[in-house]
Amino acid sequence: MDADQSPNIIFIMADDMGYGDVGCYNPDSKIPTPNMDQLSADGIRFTDAHSPSAVCTPTRYGVLTGRYCWRSRLKHGVLYGYEPPLIKPERLTIARLLKRSGYKAACIGKWHLGLGFSTKRGEHIDFDRPLPWPNADREMEEKIDFTQPVKGGPADLGFDYFYGNSGCSTCQPPYGFIENNHFIEIPSLYHDKPVFTSRPGMMAPSWDHKDADPIMAQKAVEYIEKQKNSDQPFFLYLSPSAPHEPCVESVVPEFARGQSEAGPRGDLVWLVDWIVGQVTDALERTGKTENTLIFITSDNGALPGDRIPDQSGQMPYHLYDHKSCGHWRGYKAHIWEGGHREPCIARWPSVIKPGTSTDQLICLTDLMATCAAIIGTDLPEHTAKDSYNFYLL
Repeated sequence: MDADQSPNIIFIMADDMGYGDVGCYNPDSKIPTPNMDQLSADGIRFTDAHSPSAVCTPTRYGVLTGRYCWRSRLKHGVLYGYEPPLIKPERLTIARLLKRSGYKAACIGKWHLGLGFSTKRGEHIDFDRPLPWPNADREMEEKIDFTQPVKGGPADLGFDYFYGNSGCSTCQPPYGFIENNHFIEIPSLYHDKPVFTSRPGMMAPSWDHKDADPIMAQKAVEYIEKQKNSDQPFFLYLSPSAPHEPCVESVVPEFARGQSEAGPRGDLVWLVDWIVGQVTDALERTGKTENTLIFITSDNGALPGDRIPDQSGQMPYHLYDHKSCGHWRGYKAHIWEGGHREPCIARWPSVIKPGTSTDQLICLTDLMATCAAIIGTDLPEHTAKDSYNFYLL
């Protein structure tokens, strides 16, 4: 690998996409993934890449800080939407690292690392109680003042721009988009009839689960297009909600329904691939393809399939003869390989040799040290303790 200037860096991390979901990893996949397959053909495919956790929040903490989440206050489980910021305000994040070298940085999509909410006048919530919290109840949510800015999120941790959600976009309240530090539309309605496997909670009046990822894709494209005439490198951390539960047809955008042979969950994986295509098309239109390093991966292993209650009230997984985690044992939240071995693809034209495959062991926490090596800077001492450079494999 060789590069003359610092590249733009785009890191796309799907939510619960498995090793066997992507065609270039599983020729028998029931889900078309032409955009990810093309990136693999044009770049490098890692066959021994792992997330630092088999669930969501700990992985996101590791990606952005280069540290395992057990070093934080969250020793197990995930956050649920209203917990305080997990990343300390003084902590070096990958966005801060890159900005020190002249980058601009944007975070678009699911955050799920805690935000600082305010309560209404006269109300009190113990935000300092131990983590993790249980699901929020209506009594607690109605104490939140959604008109006030949120604190301790992407905009306070090195990102110049944030557009996304506090937790799982289609699964955890509050259901509504945040731009930088403010809700675009106030979550003022209580969503008391949640879609299967999602939670009840406060929702913005115009919110619709099926629109979440297409809107995130649109914002990512707009961000890339704004860079067209700029020579300043950028970092884009793009985190869609798909194919996280609820994996039901009503959560799948109309244009994505039936695109796979693996049911609604398969259609949501197809949607991730569509998002990848939107991003690569935007790079091509803006002339940014050649000097952009793009990563595609997932935060943890997949679920086996989608679940719909039958007449007995049971919730069996519908598999569709599709192996979401390939031949690896286990699934999301399992300590076996299926819970943490991830698809991971990188493309950097003229730097990464096309059609490359490697069995080099890597972890998603390695992004920080790798980016530092790419831009030619050193990590400050005692930062990113669990991040190792895999540049120049």
